[in-house]
Amino acid sequence: MLKLFKPAAAIDRLPAEKVDAEYKKLRLQVFIGIFIGYAGYYLLRKNFSLAMPYLQQEGFTKEQLGWALSAVSIAYGISKFLMAMVSDRSNPKYFLPAGLILSAITSLFMGFVPYFTSTINIMFVMLFLNGWFQGMGWPPSGRVLVHWFSVNERGNKTAIWNVAHNIGGGLMAPIAVGGATLFATLYGTSKGSFEGTFILPALVAIVVAIIAFILIRDTPQSKGLPPIEEYRNDYPSNKRETIERELSVKEILFKYVLNNKWVWAIAIANIFVYFVRYGVLDWAPTYLSEEKGFNMNKSSIAYFLYEWAGIPGTLLCGYISDKVFKGRRGPAGFVFMIGVLIAVLVYWLNPAGHPIIDMICLIAIGFLIYGPVMLIGLQALDFVPKKAAGTAAGLTGFFGYIFGSVTANGVMGTVVSKSGWNAGFILLISSCLLAAIVFAITWNVRGQEIVKNN
Repeated sequence: MLKLFKPAAAIDRLPAEKVDAEYKKLRLQVFIGIFIGYAGYYLLRKNFSLAMPYLQQEGFTKEQLGWALSAVSIAYGISKFLMAMVSDRSNPKYFLPAGLILSAITSLFMGFVPYFTSTINIMFVMLFLNGWFQGMGWPPSGRVLVHWFSVNERGNKTAIWNVAHNIGGGLMAPIAVGGATLFATLYGTSKGSFEGTFILPALVAIVVAIIAFILIRDTPQSKGLPPIEEYRNDYPSNKRETIERELSVKEILFKYVLNNKWVWAIAIANIFVYFVRYGVLDWAPTYLSEEKGFNMNKSSIAYFLYEWAGIPGTLLCGYISDKVFKGRRGPAGFVFMIGVLIAVLVYWLNPAGHPIIDMICLIAIGFLIYGPVMLIGLQALDFVPKKAAGTAAGLTGFFGYIFGSVTANGVMGTVVSKSGWNAGFILLISSCLLAAIVFAITWNVRGQEIVKNN
């Protein structure tokens, strides 16, 4: 492990009278840091989707671009798992900004150097690199959440933090389109310039990374504070114990993650949730352009609304799982996925010429799909001790991206090219049903009870 990423060492405790004020200040500070930092990752996650219509004008096919786009998900899924094991034993102050800056550098190369967007194979390699660096965002955020927020408040805090990717993803569209317009002006063309969809979001992301670095801290103990369980008198077990030593990779993997059947269950659910999430999101600009007559500006608005609708939806889903279902995430996931199924059906069957209905459907899908996305991440944190939280989340992310998002990117492109959009929507509807079924299997499972019994 690079010394730069080494976890911060614990220091002597602050005087008791200073602990409360310092804890409150730093908890807010680190939360803002991971919120802004993770939102920054989404400025670079899917900007290629908005470049795809421009690249089709350059002669690339939907099938080619779909498989190139799948590189992000392949790399991200692998990285989120492997880099999570590094992150669980690293300082998030350095780890999170480092990944964001490396992702931004990759995007800048794709924008400034024509060679890196000259062929599908080269684009695949560049998008793979970007996806790998993108995998360095969630795990350090999870490490911060479990060290600075205890189990009885973590659901609410995780739901709030989780909307960071909606904000980042929503802002990406207007920033990327603004970049395309700006560079079209510079290049003297009226059609827009795909290079700008990479360059402007990358420049903004570098600024965000610097801010995140300033705000984020490692563990409370590294700032002279007691563990969060002691501070809030909120322990995961009646023994009032918490694991504070750094775990070995073997312990994390084989003692707490790979032998946990419920981690595997939510990993499988994530496959279908992510297929729907990205099957709708990644192909929205192309589908709306081809089938519904949307121009790029209208498509970017739809993209924006899809992402930002997830903010109230995520918060509502977290609230329902806590208050209505008393900490059981399965029922909330089931209800929300059935809602997604209905919205996808209307989105598909709505004929061209009714853009308002299409917009409402995308808002509804975005509102509903991000709740289940958040719940799976929250369950991963709850199902294992905090020193293994990143790896558990990484495993669920691996399944979501490798088997869910990659299929949404690559297979959707192939199926739509060969059999039309109707076949693509049948895949989306099937995934909604399968996700709902797996959530139903976890109907009576409470994550915190699993941790208490370990």
